Amino acid sequence: MGSLVVNALAAVSPAAPGFDGGAFARTLPLTALAVVVVLGVAFATAVRMGKHSVVDVAWGLGFVAIALTAFAASAGSGDPLRRWLAVVLTAIWGLRLALHILGRSRGQGEDPRYAAMLKKAGGSESAYALLHIYLPQGLIMWFVSLPVQIAMFVTGGVGIVLWLGVIVWLVGFVFEAVGDLQLSRFREGSSNRGKVLDTGLWRYTRHPNYFGDASVWTGLFLVAASAWPGVLTVLSPVAMVANLYAGTGKKLLEKDIGDRRPDYADYVRRTSGFFPWPPKAKS
Repeated sequence: MGSLVVNALAAVSPAAPGFDGGAFARTLPLTALAVVVVLGVAFATAVRMGKHSVVDVAWGLGFVAIALTAFAASAGSGDPLRRWLAVVLTAIWGLRLALHILGRSRGQGEDPRYAAMLKKAGGSESAYALLHIYLPQGLIMWFVSLPVQIAMFVTGGVGIVLWLGVIVWLVGFVFEAVGDLQLSRFREGSSNRGKVLDTGLWRYTRHPNYFGDASVWTGLFLVAASAWPGVLTVLSPVAMVANLYAGTGKKLLEKDIGDRRPDYADYVRRTSGFFPWPPKAKS
């Protein structure tokens, strides 16, 4: 899927005014290398610690590494405002997420999702993890970040679409950050063990952090799409939303949560699964 977008961009770049297609194409291997380095360090750390949930910390850091690499490689190209917005917004999001997950996972064992996946390993768990955890996350990370990468090389279109993207990013960042904070505080209360958080942002969506994540990357896409050919990276936010909604995000997280929290079934009945919406009355 990524190759289709890259080929399309390469096809239009010679005739696309204000877009340095050659420089963009030369940057793609560098950003791919940044992903390999970040995930390579994460894999080595995971093997040493004995838990592959370390990759969740690397998820946000990988996007930051991609943005910084593209920003450095695009010096002298693109609109300064769009370039700075793309790298700063990505860095703020990625660093906050990495620090949040690091704090949440400190002192904890393997994530149940990864533990369940690794049970399927017929031979080496490390080899299985590389193929089924790190490789898919690396490919998704690189593909989803294409709007940020191309935003470094386009000029023009600094107007309403770009600022709409910033607003959508801000809404998403607030949902994700506030949602994570509310959940952390809820879990700190010993009396809340086994209960379901259904107040604050969690009253309107079962996954304010995932909705926020999706909005952040939709906003970054709009920053890129405010000038041609950034709009061609539309499949990148689609891939992120699909992954959060039906992939390793919402669907996988909710698979067995009802077994651990008896009230969760009623919470599901009352509360929107993704997009914020007023809840139904309790039964």
